[in-house]
Amino acid sequence: MQLKRSYFVPLSLLLAVTLCSLSLPQEEKAKNLKVLPKNISHEDLEKEMRSFNKALGVKCNYCHAKRTDNPQKLDFASDDKEEKETAREMLRMTMRINKKYFKSGKDDKGMQMMTVTCYTCHNGKNEPASKPPVGEDMPH
Repeated sequence: MQLKRSYFVPLSLLLAVTLCSLSLPQEEKAKNLKVLPKNISHEDLEKEMRSFNKALGVKCNYCHAKRTDNPQKLDFASDDKEEKETAREMLRMTMRINKKYFKSGKDDKGMQMMTVTCYTCHNGKNEPASKPPVGEDMPH
């Protein structure tokens, strides 16, 4: 009988800890990732999305459709907007360019190596300029 009681307290504590951890909110995994890593953390995904917002001068609803059950919220997994697939194509393109032409990481002085990003072409605008604005003089 004494032996059974000695297992009771540790097992009860283990059960309590397990049940408490199950009741904590779990980080929801992103759905429908086709280019970004499927195991990306929520924090890193948000950082990446914010960089797209700044690089293109847009808000989340530029690429993400509204939810059908609640139009006040976005359906991040939905592929209903053409802009989302365009963004994926652009990501694939910049990844190919960076892999082929640029080293990743930092140089021997600790400086970030050059890479192509959304901002490289977009400069804060949703459509990149294909030529300089009319009327601007070339530097001498």
